Amino acid sequence: MKNLKITALLAVMAFSPFYANVFPVEGTPIVKVVAEAAKWKSESIDVGNIPQGKPKLIRFEFTNTSKKPIIIENVAPSCGCTTADYSKKAILPGKKGFVEASFNAANAGPFIKTVNVTTSDSKTPKTLSFKGTVTAA
Repeated sequence: MKNLKITALLAVMAFSPFYANVFPVEGTPIVKVVAEAAKWKSESIDVGNIPQGKPKLIRFEFTNTSKKPIIIENVAPSCGCTTADYSKKAILPGKKGFVEASFNAANAGPFIKTVNVTTSDSKTPKTLSFKGTVTAA
C-alpha cells in the first residue's frame, strides 16, 4: 500500500510540468488595474505642532485625470472633532478640486484623524489622513 502511494505521488509529480503550460499566462491580464480618476497631491499630511484651542484647517487637493467630470458625493470625517468642506461643483477633466478638514484642537497630545471621500468615479471611499501634536496652551 505504501509503495502504491509513493508511485501515485511520483506519477503526479512527473506529469505536473506537462499541465503547467496548458493555460496561457503570459500576456493575458487576469485582473485589470483601474487607475483612479482623482490624482491626490497628498493622501496624508503631517501638520506638526498646533496650539491647543485653535482649529486647524487641512487642505487636500486633487486633479481630475480622467476624461469625464468627477463629483464628490460624500465626505465623512472620522470623528466629531473634525468637520469637512469640499468642491461642490463637478471637477472637469484636467481641473483641480479639494477637500478641507477643520480639526478642533481641544485636547493636548498627538493625534491621527481620517476623512473618507467618495467620488462619482469610484464607490470605494478614499481615506485621507492627517496627523500632528496639539501643544498645551
